[in-house]
Amino acid sequence: MKNAIIVVTAAYGNAHVTAMGGQQAVLPIIAAAGADGVEIRRELLTEQELNALPTLAAAIASHSLFACYSAPQALFNDDGALNPALPALLEEAHSLNARWLKVSLGNFQSNHAAAALHDLLNASPVALVVENDQTRYGKLAPMQRFQAAVAVMKLPVTLTFDMANWLWVGESPETAASKLAPLVSYIHVKAAQQVDTHYRAVALDDAEPRWLELLRQLPGDAPRGIEFPLEGADLTAVTRHYVNLLREV
Repeated sequence: MKNAIIVVTAAYGNAHVTAMGGQQAVLPIIAAAGADGVEIRRELLTEQELNALPTLAAAIASHSLFACYSAPQALFNDDGALNPALPALLEEAHSLNARWLKVSLGNFQSNHAAAALHDLLNASPVALVVENDQTRYGKLAPMQRFQAAVAVMKLPVTLTFDMANWLWVGESPETAASKLAPLVSYIHVKAAQQVDTHYRAVALDDAEPRWLELLRQLPGDAPRGIEFPLEGADLTAVTRHYVNLLREV
């Protein structure tokens, strides 16, 4: 079976997406490129759009795409408590008809805090995936502690593996893949280059082949999300190029 390919709207650049008229405006590009799904970013939605998520859901479906929903919030607050906004975020994802909600981990401290997830997620039609972000909470050790809690408590939670975010927090992506791969259900495909003391995301054609070897360490059936920059005069052609590439490698 060919891999499901998702295009993250932010890959076109937040300012560019906004200038085009919002995330709905890039749906024809994503669909024409042959992708299977779209990742909608909450931070790119206006208040009006947040109040009309079923309209966006209908537009996504009209382009024969499925949706996933990314919220720039953590599962656990800085004090270790479960984020009280989670039920509302899950409801937003449901209104979007999204297959899953993606959040970062945050300050996970104990299984006691995670226990509250059981009833909440069992009652939700939307799955939850947790991503390694570019904060200290996105390092390997916290992600492994959470992975262990998921296993012990049998939580219906899986991981989004962002291939390049490990570099931002000084971790080895390959080591992270060797430890976390069994729980990974979604892959953010991203390559990065170091510029002075910082990293910047780059298109795969401009990257070293390290990204491909890393991708092969991860579950072969996990959907692959394009989160690296998609730029050029013909965005449909550029997107199609990478959709085809990631479907076959």
